[in-house]
Amino acid sequence: MRVDILMLAAAGGFLAVIILSAVLALKMERIKELGDLVSRLRDSLNEMDEQAKLIVRTDMELNKTQEQLDKKVVGLYALQRLSRSISTTLDEQQTFKMIEASNIEELGFEKACAFFWDEGAREFSLQMAIGYEEDGAQGLASFVAQEKERLAQVISSQNALSCLGAKIKDRFTAEASRALQADSFIISPILPKDGKKGFLAVATSSRNTLLNEGDEELVAILANQIGQALENARLFENTWRAQQGLEKKVDERTRELKTALEEVEQLSKRKTDFISSVSHELRTPLTSIKGYSSILLAGTLGEIPPAVRERLEKINSHSDELTRMVNDLLDIARIESGKVVMHKVPVSLKETAEKAADLLSMQIKAKNIEFSCAAAGIAEAFADRGQIERVFINLLSNAVKFTPAKGKIAVRATAAAGGIQVDVSDTGCGIPEEAQARLFEEFYRVDNPINEGVKGTGLGLALVKRIIEAHEGKIWVKSKPGSGTTFSFTLPRFSNPA
Repeated sequence: MRVDILMLAAAGGFLAVIILSAVLALKMERIKELGDLVSRLRDSLNEMDEQAKLIVRTDMELNKTQEQLDKKVVGLYALQRLSRSISTTLDEQQTFKMIEASNIEELGFEKACAFFWDEGAREFSLQMAIGYEEDGAQGLASFVAQEKERLAQVISSQNALSCLGAKIKDRFTAEASRALQADSFIISPILPKDGKKGFLAVATSSRNTLLNEGDEELVAILANQIGQALENARLFENTWRAQQGLEKKVDERTRELKTALEEVEQLSKRKTDFISSVSHELRTPLTSIKGYSSILLAGTLGEIPPAVRERLEKINSHSDELTRMVNDLLDIARIESGKVVMHKVPVSLKETAEKAADLLSMQIKAKNIEFSCAAAGIAEAFADRGQIERVFINLLSNAVKFTPAKGKIAVRATAAAGGIQVDVSDTGCGIPEEAQARLFEEFYRVDNPINEGVKGTGLGLALVKRIIEAHEGKIWVKSKPGSGTTFSFTLPRFSNPA
């Protein structure tokens, strides 16, 4: 019995040991799991810590980037306003006066100055100093005078020179910082196409401001805008001076032409008055000569010898020619002075041309010249019938004189803008180009062998021109030696009120 109890006790102890071992093993397994969990939690916390630090750094960088963007946007707006303000002036002296301290501050700087190179003095001259007292401006001028070669190199390179905080510590940068009274600065060349070149310098004493390429670009744009404004001002100034000079020359030339025109008008009036006076004076003795020669030729005073009759007939013939010339001169003078009134009526140009040709029919038939007149479908001209008949007689008479035997003369009327154009063409010897410009002058005759054998006073075409112009028309000639001549003139067209 006792043995059984001991055995049971031993079995129970062994079972307890087994149970305890199993429980311990489970506890150890749990402890290991918890240790792994703690390790994973520690790794997660470390990772979260790194992410948090990254987020903070990113946020700081974003804030910094946002500040820079805000600064750049503000600078761009300021640059836009400043550029608009600069572009409103066309006065070179006012360009820099348009730049104010507030504009420079909006760009992120406290000070600014500008210098231009004076080629004559071989020095830089101060154009603008914002944010500097008088002593500071003098210090700037002294620094620029000492460093003019280096600054000239900046202009020649066409690139900006900047001080990026404390990263650059050469002698020039240190001297420039002291002269500009700033920790950071940018020097950008001003390069107009013509005229003086120079540079713009902007500076800031803020240690929190670090310059970057965006700032350099902003200042370079401003310098370029200043250069463009100066270029526009100079172009305007040059244009204005040229215009003033041109206006002065035009005024002077106008006065000269007015004086010359007055002199020409006076001379023309004197010539007209003289011709009119002389013509009137000539008519009386011509009438007497014509009358006495006619009486003698009629035999009223007795028979005259044949030799005397021949000479009297020449006197009579030359008197008729001289009378026609005097009448032509009087007509020209009257038309020029406006004393001849054109009695305008509907005129058939075809009938008038054919009537003039009929008066010259003996000469036309003698040279066997073919004459034609075409004016079909053309309305009547509104003109003085007698004066237009004289125009046709003069033009056809000239055509007959200079057209060889078996030649052709044609009159043609066509519709023209606002009126009628008449062309009188022949197949004659033609007129040299150099003589055509003077054809309508009084007493002018073309110098050629054919003209020397043809009688004329040189007044017919001058009279024709005055008559056509009195009708508010114009006359011109087209001709080539050996190819004939065409005289063309225009007349107003008759419009029936009905």
